[in-house]
Amino acid sequence: MKISRTFIYLLIGVSVVLLLISLVNRSPSVPSGTLSEMVNKVEYNPGATLVQKGDLLVLMSPYGEELLKSHFQGSTLELRSYLEQEGIAMGRLNLEVKTDTGLDWGRMIVSILPILFLVGLFIFFMRGAQGGASQAFNFSRSKARLITGDRPNITFADVAGVDEVKQDLQEIVEFLKQPQKFLSLGAKTPHGILLVGPPGTGKTLVAKAVAGEALTPFFSISGSEFVEMFVGVGASRVRDLFEQAKRFAPSIVFIDEIDAVGRHRGAGIGGGHDEREQTLNQILVEMDGFDTGTGIIVMAATNRPDILDPALLRPGRFDRQVILDRPDIQGRRAILEVHARGKPLGEDVNLEVIAKETMGFTGADLANLMNEAAILTARRDKKVIGMEELEEAIDRVVAGPKKSRLMIPKEKEITAYHEAGHALTAKMLPHADPVHKISIVNRGMMGGYTRLLPTEDRYFWTRSQFEDMLCVDLGGYVAEEMVFQDVTTGSSNDIENATGLARKMITQYGMGELGPRSFGKREELVFLGKEIAEEKNYSDKTAEEIDSEVHRLITTALNRARQILLENKERLDNIAHELISRETLEGEELEKVLSPTPVNLFRDEPRSQQAP
Repeated sequence: MKISRTFIYLLIGVSVVLLLISLVNRSPSVPSGTLSEMVNKVEYNPGATLVQKGDLLVLMSPYGEELLKSHFQGSTLELRSYLEQEGIAMGRLNLEVKTDTGLDWGRMIVSILPILFLVGLFIFFMRGAQGGASQAFNFSRSKARLITGDRPNITFADVAGVDEVKQDLQEIVEFLKQPQKFLSLGAKTPHGILLVGPPGTGKTLVAKAVAGEALTPFFSISGSEFVEMFVGVGASRVRDLFEQAKRFAPSIVFIDEIDAVGRHRGAGIGGGHDEREQTLNQILVEMDGFDTGTGIIVMAATNRPDILDPALLRPGRFDRQVILDRPDIQGRRAILEVHARGKPLGEDVNLEVIAKETMGFTGADLANLMNEAAILTARRDKKVIGMEELEEAIDRVVAGPKKSRLMIPKEKEITAYHEAGHALTAKMLPHADPVHKISIVNRGMMGGYTRLLPTEDRYFWTRSQFEDMLCVDLGGYVAEEMVFQDVTTGSSNDIENATGLARKMITQYGMGELGPRSFGKREELVFLGKEIAEEKNYSDKTAEEIDSEVHRLITTALNRARQILLENKERLDNIAHELISRETLEGEELEKVLSPTPVNLFRDEPRSQQAP
């Protein structure tokens, strides 16, 4: 229970003010006297009044000031009779007697209010303390969210591009719905299912679909919600989570980003107590300890299975690992169709083409793509989403939004020749992907770009493809050097990519003259999940040979690109001039500029006869 400081200060201030008012308004002490003394005092205070308050007589001045008080028990008539017996002529003294038997409510309220405020403030603090104590007892409770079948659910119909994954998980759903079908054959319930894949491939979405299909209680929690700054809280929350799941069994427990608590044990820095290790130990015990057969299936998701503790991955804990990879072209089209539901698409929209252009996109990327296209359509006051909006959305996702920065003519010309060099080199090489779009429009950090469209999804790359990729990467650098006899910083990213690819060809893929060898072993700090060093398992002489081989690959690709552009200088100029005037070339305009294709110097020549 949180208490506002301002409210507390306000209560204290009001209490202090009322106390001060009560002290100020408190009546001063009045001297006591006899009735004779009162009568004598009246002679010196014309207009004075004698007021009877219960058994107390008070002599009041005309200004309301109490002058003298005396005790008298009796009624007003008795008081008058007593005064006459004493020889006091009330009329002569002009003395008026008033009887006041009521209470002074104003003074009473002013006096009692401060006490009431203090009592209320005390009760308020006591309730806050009780709430804090209640929170302290609930601190170790699990924060898992329970999802039941009475909510609108996501089902397998909302998940596309992962047919094999859905088939594996459908068995889990059937086991929960019809356990006897499997138990009659001696099959046991899988204890754990680990969803593994790059970010954005739909691990959490698949888990939601399992919950929607199974219609069983589904507890969802993140791995980071177990760990707090206090020792033992994580293990306590794990125990509470599984106790809740047992009460609702059969049920599913989903732990998202389990690598937050499931990292390799014994990798802590500096020793001492590690709260994550205690939490992981409790998870291991709950999944496969002495108490088994509880009817709980644990699902977890991670994109770093390499850093998980081996005890988590053994049979009996996470029995099954389900891999969610980036979707292929058919999967991308299916995902696009799912996210296109409820969106008005134009007649010119071809999702097959969009699927080809989005190679390497994950499900989250494709969902963002369709959303960006819808936003662009609304911004342009259109009623249907067209192919133009989808193409623009791809550019926004890949390169970023357009910039309004105005390029000077010289920079625009350099950018046009740079992109024309990439495009023409890719057009002339046999193993390069076809050119799909060229643009010199500023997007994000790029002044321009050339997008190549693969004809098919690839899972293996050849040396010939890598060599052509090196040539395409350096085509812009060569075009600048050849046309302007100078180079700019615009080629820095191309050079970095080419150098990295050439080094991987030598040190990882065995595609150089050093043969099929792997050089360098990457060491990782498991606790942090970061690559911190590369173990040098080769000599200095070998390092020189690696550098020399990388230099040879770069030089060869540079010479090939230079020879292609020299032989096709006229085509290079035409492409650059079209880019300067149109800024973007694609579709039929691009094909018209790139064709007819000149004679390719390297298409029919053996590799040994290519330019050095």
